[in-house]
Amino acid sequence: MNSRKKPKFLRKEWHKKIKLGRTIKKKRKWRASRGSQGKVRLGRKGHAKRPKIGWGAKKDERGKIGGKEVVRVSNILELEGVKKGCAVIFSKVGKKKKESLIARARELKIEVLNAGGKNAIG
Repeated sequence: MNSRKKPKFLRKEWHKKIKLGRTIKKKRKWRASRGSQGKVRLGRKGHAKRPKIGWGAKKDERGKIGGKEVVRVSNILELEGVKKGCAVIFSKVGKKKKESLIARARELKIEVLNAGGKNAIG
């Protein structure tokens, strides 16, 4: 990990307007400010940080979740192809299929990161 903590990159003045995600967290996403005197754009002290190249993760840590190698899975055939590490089930997979994938993962002793609650493998 980086020695410094990466800030949450949020849009300028998101906390003032409802449509920028004051109440809805999903809408709080980064958009570059384009105003001529915008303090965020100018990088003034005391204002939000902007995403730049230097904030990226190290090459060997990219694509991992919690430091673990992850494979995306949507069916049992793909799950059986996982050699080591963890699996993440696609969000489009339905409840019935997800339960069968989690059961098969238990047999193969593969950790499913988004199994959730009581179905989690530990």
